[in-house]
Amino acid sequence: MKKIIVLILVALLAFGLVACKKDEPLKTGFGVSFSNYTSKDPADGNNGVVNTQAYAAAVLVDKDGKVVKCEIDAMMSEFPFTEEGVILAGPETVFKTKNELGDDYGMRKASPIGKEWYEQAAAFASYCVGKTADQIRGIAVDDGGKATDADLASSVTVPVSGYQNPVLAAIANATDMGAKKGDTLGLGIVGTGEQTVTEATEDKPATAVAYNHYAVISLDAKGKVTSCIFDASQGKFVIENGKIATDLKAEIKTKNAKGDEYGMRKASPIGKEWNEQADAFAKYLVGKTLTEIKGIAMKEGAPDVADLASTCTMHVTDMVTAVDKAAATAK
Repeated sequence: MKKIIVLILVALLAFGLVACKKDEPLKTGFGVSFSNYTSKDPADGNNGVVNTQAYAAAVLVDKDGKVVKCEIDAMMSEFPFTEEGVILAGPETVFKTKNELGDDYGMRKASPIGKEWYEQAAAFASYCVGKTADQIRGIAVDDGGKATDADLASSVTVPVSGYQNPVLAAIANATDMGAKKGDTLGLGIVGTGEQTVTEATEDKPATAVAYNHYAVISLDAKGKVTSCIFDASQGKFVIENGKIATDLKAEIKTKNAKGDEYGMRKASPIGKEWNEQADAFAKYLVGKTLTEIKGIAMKEGAPDVADLASTCTMHVTDMVTAVDKAAATAK
């Protein structure tokens, strides 16, 4: 009898340890970095192009600072323009992320290991799991920025900084929002056509704006949101006298990073800045399923919900679309 009791107690203890581990709280983080280095002015009869790329990462991090889950994607926004300064990408332009492009991105043929961009991004994300920020920061690279670690080099042959920088930023930004071990993680990016292009006038040059919305969500086994982060970026580029007049090395800040600098507070009927309203909307989604989120009542693009009347009155349609994309890829 005593032996049976001991076995029962051991089993209960083991079950309790597993349950506790499954309920272990995780921090959720988001990071993004930008690269404009392939942009160029018209030359030799060819059009110029503004090519701005936003490399984004989402992470779940445990109490020891180790990455539990990691997702990486990138939005490449291209604005070709003529010698006369006419931008050829219109407001109807729909940009896709590199993961969405898949094999159409075209890296496989040029890759020495025959791997497409999305495959290499996924491999780097997997490599980060179980590692701390210091370990990821300390990845050894050659003079070209490519990994020298044999395991990583066998699956990632592009310079790693495009993956590494947003992952490190996501870890640094990670906070406890309600995610638990066992949750899935999703990252969604929407490249909106809104305010994409402004034609030149007598007084003002032409401008191209790469406007992205980002969503990070974690989901429990029932498909309910356990944590959510929203952010957005507007990379503005000026075309003047047929050339790019913007410093391509200038920092691009997201709306969350800008905070009060973004300037929505004065125009807001509730006196709330963009980052405050985005945070309020993110918290409102916690506990809801994707179906419930897509069913939120809207009025002119803003949530028509009593619970948000004092905290979020801005347009959120692109944010909901980004959540939809994040949920579709969550794993």
